[in-house]
Amino acid sequence: MTKSELPLPSGFPLSRGRRNRFRSGRRKMITENRLHPSNFIAPIFLMEGKNRREPIPSMPDQYRHTLDHAVRQAESMYNLGIQAVLLFVMVPEDRKDNKGTEALNENGLMQAAVSKIKAAVPELMIMTDVALDPYSSYGHDGIVRDGDILNDETVEVLARMAVSHARAGTDYVAPSDMMDGRIGMIRNALEGAGFHHTGILAYSAKYASGFYGPFRDALDSAPGFGDKKTYQMDPANVREAVREAQADEAEGADLVMIKPGLPYLDVVRAVRESVRVPVAVYNVSGEYAMIKAAAEKGWVDEETAMLESLIAFKRAGADLIATYWAEKAARLLHNADR
Repeated sequence: MTKSELPLPSGFPLSRGRRNRFRSGRRKMITENRLHPSNFIAPIFLMEGKNRREPIPSMPDQYRHTLDHAVRQAESMYNLGIQAVLLFVMVPEDRKDNKGTEALNENGLMQAAVSKIKAAVPELMIMTDVALDPYSSYGHDGIVRDGDILNDETVEVLARMAVSHARAGTDYVAPSDMMDGRIGMIRNALEGAGFHHTGILAYSAKYASGFYGPFRDALDSAPGFGDKKTYQMDPANVREAVREAQADEAEGADLVMIKPGLPYLDVVRAVRESVRVPVAVYNVSGEYAMIKAAAEKGWVDEETAMLESLIAFKRAGADLIATYWAEKAARLLHNADR
């Protein structure tokens, strides 16, 4: 009798992983990570004007919204169970300069959006981008002098910008600039102005990535010279991300974020294991655009690839996911629960 003809032991094998995968109910019962609409932060792009929305060519199914449209969009998202939106503004060229003047306009588009969305949907958490690149004539996240991006002068403007957003009613300011010391300066400014309950979502590990292109198209905010490598992080580094997140936590950040997402799942895990505050991840425009493009070609199933990407963030340790899929994913999850 050959080895292949030997009778198998009774009950072979005793341990069968497939037992727990045998039925749908068994799989659902032992799922380790779950997605819920409350996990999502939904970005909204704002532009000047009335009763309009403009498609973003490099981000199919994403739009720039005038304020009236943005209010309706925020209401729709909240009704799907999404608890937070992250606001970005496209600033007209004639209002851009090297000082961030428009960023401090108490009647500016960002400030108006915060107050109107909060009035329409009081329980929705509003998060606001705090950075100078949309307002900068150079397209950089800081004030420029002789080709250098100035740190301390920029941080002073960012702190004033954050207070302006808090005054309008934002729940969280989200500094995305990667200047040193800005979390502590913003926290002190908010406290000094009496905004003790305004939180800070810190972009703690924002990498100098090739995945931001469609976002810069959306806001017309590409750098006018050079790159952002003197303040955004080297994609090769992980320990640096942990250090940055720990520093932001110590300076008063309420949430820390890693950006981009899918190429940096190891960073999400490392940061999750090193801080005590909730961890967010940004599923960025390039990641979104790749799946959309592949789906249009018929190379992947869009919904399957989307949900697989989102659950990967949860598996890596993220508590919150900023994603352009927020509305689509929330609808799918809502229908699945029926």
